Amino acid sequence: MAELSTIARPYAEALFSAAAAAGADARESWGTLVAELAGLTAHPQVAQVVADPNLDSARTFDLLTGLLKSALPAPVANFLRTLIDNGRLATLPEIARQYRLLKNEADGVADCRIETAFPIGDAQVNELLGMLTKKFGLRLKPEVKVDPALIGGVRVTVGDHVLDTSVKTQLARMQAALTA
Repeated sequence: MAELSTIARPYAEALFSAAAAAGADARESWGTLVAELAGLTAHPQVAQVVADPNLDSARTFDLLTGLLKSALPAPVANFLRTLIDNGRLATLPEIARQYRLLKNEADGVADCRIETAFPIGDAQVNELLGMLTKKFGLRLKPEVKVDPALIGGVRVTVGDHVLDTSVKTQLARMQAALTA
């Protein structure tokens, strides 16, 4: 995966730089478009069609833009053409991920994944976000997911940081200590 990340980084940085020069609205809308394109190219049937060597660049471009919900601004269209011409469509999901990270960093925001064993209310999520915001010094965009396999507790992921207080992890630690 490191190779894919290395290939995608300059594309994500170039697109983000162009979007930043075009303004805050462009940063947001271009990020949405790139994420939508990434979703399209990750779809197995679309990936199979665009990987066909008999499909030329213009037809690939027309196919992808035809599947989009909205029109592409000229810079994003040129970006897509560049990816197609360089045979880099497979990197779009990673480009979208890195673009989102660059945007979040510029906005002082981070994605926050909260996994719980049971559904939690908005008040509990906000309380947890308050503590996490103090710890990380960033505004957090939460994504809450229920995972019954955790048995109890919470697992929070912010960037590369994982805070895991789940019962499942505690039981695994006990088992490791008892069998060591």
